[in-house]
Amino acid sequence: MIEIKDIYKSFGENEVLRGISATFKPGLNNLIIGGSGSGKTTVLKCIVGLHEPTKGDVFYDGENFTEMSFRERVPVRKQIGMLFQNSALFDSMTVEQNIMFPLNLFTDMPKSEKLDRANFCLKRVNLEGKNKLFPAELSGGMKKRVGIARAISMQPKYLFVDEPNSGLDPLTSILIDNLINEITEEFNTTTVIVTHDMNSVMGIGDHVVFLNNGEKWWEGSKSEIAHTNNKELNEFVFASKFMRAARAKL
Repeated sequence: MIEIKDIYKSFGENEVLRGISATFKPGLNNLIIGGSGSGKTTVLKCIVGLHEPTKGDVFYDGENFTEMSFRERVPVRKQIGMLFQNSALFDSMTVEQNIMFPLNLFTDMPKSEKLDRANFCLKRVNLEGKNKLFPAELSGGMKKRVGIARAISMQPKYLFVDEPNSGLDPLTSILIDNLINEITEEFNTTTVIVTHDMNSVMGIGDHVVFLNNGEKWWEGSKSEIAHTNNKELNEFVFASKFMRAARAKL
């Protein structure tokens, strides 16, 4: 379980996050939603330690991650898998080498075990036999799946996903959502997903946190969204539906 308590984050004079608290539970797809500039990705980066909160604390299973030294954080980081918005694959590395990168960095596995793990991860994301391809030879959806394969290569306890459907067509987006959902259930991971895609929210969102202008304005399940009186959340939800409908007519 991951808990964030009273998180603030400023960049110079710009206060991006203001007092955000939330709990993300294992075995669930925990979604952070909100419009552009609401602070979604900044929260994610504070949780994984890419940004240090100006104020507040992040807890992994009751341990205060914020107060840990760099060395003390290493065991936690070994349990983290991360899928970045643009997949962040290394262009000069093959698919296989990209997936093995965290294993090379954090483990002393012999090469044969690393290859076995890479092949297992490729099979898990339905990309068997693509080991020797380079990122330039992959479609957008395939890059996302390789990114997921790399993210799960260390068998993470915590999985973080930033805008997994960005730039993907609707069918591929559903495939990626279903894959993340299956992995979350299969490995009982604490999965935290940043998204603005309401299809993802209503499809796989077990627990939803809505941010607005750097603050938490709502928290609950996807089934509760339809019955909320939260004005800003309703505007976000219906604006998203309107935009999808408009694009479908083009």
